[in-house]
Amino acid sequence: MKTINGLNNYTLNKKSIVTLGTFDGVHIGHQKIIEKLNVNKKETISVLLTFFPHPRMILQDSTDLKLLNTIKEKARLLEKSGLDVLIIQPFTLEFSRLTALEFVKDILVNKLNIKTLVIGYDHRFGKNREGNFENLQELAQLYNFELQQIKAKEVQDVAISSTKIRNALQEGNIKIANSYLGYNYMLSGKVVHGKGLGKKWNYPTINIKPSESYKLIPKTGVYIVSILIDSKVYYGIMNIGFRPTISGKNQTIEIHILDFNKNLYEKDIQVCFIKRLRDEKKFNSVNNLINQIKKDENTARLYLKKNNLYKSNF
Repeated sequence: MKTINGLNNYTLNKKSIVTLGTFDGVHIGHQKIIEKLNVNKKETISVLLTFFPHPRMILQDSTDLKLLNTIKEKARLLEKSGLDVLIIQPFTLEFSRLTALEFVKDILVNKLNIKTLVIGYDHRFGKNREGNFENLQELAQLYNFELQQIKAKEVQDVAISSTKIRNALQEGNIKIANSYLGYNYMLSGKVVHGKGLGKKWNYPTINIKPSESYKLIPKTGVYIVSILIDSKVYYGIMNIGFRPTISGKNQTIEIHILDFNKNLYEKDIQVCFIKRLRDEKKFNSVNNLINQIKKDENTARLYLKKNNLYKSNF
């Protein structure tokens, strides 16, 4: 896959089969669209035109929108899809003012040399989201390109959306989120110094600082996770929360990696959420907290063993 930053840097003249959108999450609905691109591309190249920052971050004065993917995570996911070209177009106020007609004529037709456009069932585009499927049908006839639409029922009879996945993660429903994504939700970040309390309790942990502030952090609680470190996968239990038992004030993301004891400070890692175990809880004492961590570890090991994910001497 070739990644191009900005339409101004796109110079390919070959006819293209195109889809477009923010594609936040690259969920199974998005994957269905890309699959259709690749199946039908024949003598064309498959092109995804995506936008960054997310349009809502530019068009709304104040937004607390959090995204499912960083731009790097999105590119890595798309790399596996068989897509030929990914164009990351900077989304600005000026760009948002393009009318539906201008967008189709100047970008899809004149810039991307479009042969076929594939869109989702609810896609809208252009200034004030004025463009819809009916508009595109008229413009497709005018500019002589084919239009294909993915129906909601084609995606497992569920109208999957990035918003529904965000809501599931914020509610702690990892099972639903992962089923809609088609992969385990991920979090990328750098290992930073914590207070070292886990090590004192014989449960050393690493603290993660997410690589981007706009990345959505799931609901506080304890999770079974996998950890990618230097291309090797490990497993562990993660706590997202405020550590109420020790009167913590700031949210932290801590992981105890099973059967692992190496220095990872300043290393970039990727964590994938497998299962949510429980809510974060304030215990009456540190000893009660440590006992619960032991129970969480045992539960995690049994789950991983049952699902043939991890084997140890446990």
